[in-house]
Amino acid sequence: MSLQPGTAAPTFVLPARPGENVDLGGSIGRKPVVLLFFPLAFSPVCSDEMCHFRDHWEQWKSLDAEIFAISVDSLFVTDKFRQELNLPFPVLSDFNKEVAQQYDVLYEDPFGMKGIARRSAYVIGADGTVKYAWEADDPGVQVNFEEIRAAVAGETAKT
Repeated sequence: MSLQPGTAAPTFVLPARPGENVDLGGSIGRKPVVLLFFPLAFSPVCSDEMCHFRDHWEQWKSLDAEIFAISVDSLFVTDKFRQELNLPFPVLSDFNKEVAQQYDVLYEDPFGMKGIARRSAYVIGADGTVKYAWEADDPGVQVNFEEIRAAVAGETAKT
């Protein structure tokens, strides 16, 4: 079972690209944080999800939230994915699957591929607790963008 609202969000440091790490602990307390776990870079549903955030970036910026996408792909793949899709937010590599394990979002064996992350979304409030949690058992199911936006808006109103 993944993390539920009210749970303290695990902090972590993951690479965004070669030589650049992101420390989630440094973001908590400043503004709401959105974590988007996705199964695999360059897959159709994952690309659509990331492009939705890119194409609606002005709306997300107006909510003053930090957005991080996370995949178990290597940092070279996640950086190439970010570049090719022109994403305005970091795409982090959880190649060792430590963060996906902390958030309990690893599939056991979808498509015969062990250890990829479930499509999941979390909103973490300034107090460091999970305010919104969602995950899909089916990797073809898209996140609910409006639910995520509403959760972020609720947190932004508090800060």
